Amino acid sequence: MKLPIYQIDAFTNQRFGGNPAAIVPLSEWLSEDMMLTIAAENNLAETAFIVATGESYHIRWFTPKVEVDLCGHATLAAAYVLYNFLNYDQENIRFESKSGELMVTRQDSWLTLNFPADQYQIAVPPPALVEALKYNSLLEVYKGKTDYLVVLETEEEIQNLDLDIIVLSTIPTRGVIVTAPGDEVDFVSRFFAPQSGIDEDPVTGSAHTTLVPYWASRLDKSSFTAKQLSKRQGDLRCSIQDDRVLISGEAVLYMKGEIEI
Repeated sequence: MKLPIYQIDAFTNQRFGGNPAAIVPLSEWLSEDMMLTIAAENNLAETAFIVATGESYHIRWFTPKVEVDLCGHATLAAAYVLYNFLNYDQENIRFESKSGELMVTRQDSWLTLNFPADQYQIAVPPPALVEALKYNSLLEVYKGKTDYLVVLETEEEIQNLDLDIIVLSTIPTRGVIVTAPGDEVDFVSRFFAPQSGIDEDPVTGSAHTTLVPYWASRLDKSSFTAKQLSKRQGDLRCSIQDDRVLISGEAVLYMKGEIEI
């Protein structure tokens, strides 16, 4: 059996930037073991599989180790594939997922994800979090549905963060978001998820479902520019509308081909 595959760099307009995702369109679902095997072979932060269901699509996301409930950059990449290679010509794309209905819209080269806002609360940082980040104390720590959110003071601290990824991997959570005010954008962030097989994710759309509500509360505004300060980096435009977060980014094709299984 041959399956089409596309590798897309998401949240960037520059090839080799942003966050790479593999997209595999299917006519029907493969076994979960096979999808995880393909994701492990791709060895990217996420591989997304999509199946048409009437006028919408069902989407599932896999890291090299686990299936996850929500992934922003691979959803944006899937929409890019549908619009640019699979002749999708409607204004909006609806995806059914483990996190409910997700919507993607297109305006010029920008794609906008419509995701549910995360609910977060003040958290006592586990000792391993303090140790991993090498801070004697963490003044602001929150816990969302799947991730810890740590707030630091400056972009420089985020850029120069020197953490212990082995210690961080012992924390029972999907990942850890670290954020601060930006020098040229509203806020910057980095995201670490060794528990999910990703030491540092280049650009994390789903993390912004936590980041945007936090910064909306702190800055008393509803629209933002954001940058994720990984080595590859990524640029995002974000806003909040009631209990939904809108996350916009661009994308470019890196590779297309076939999988032989």
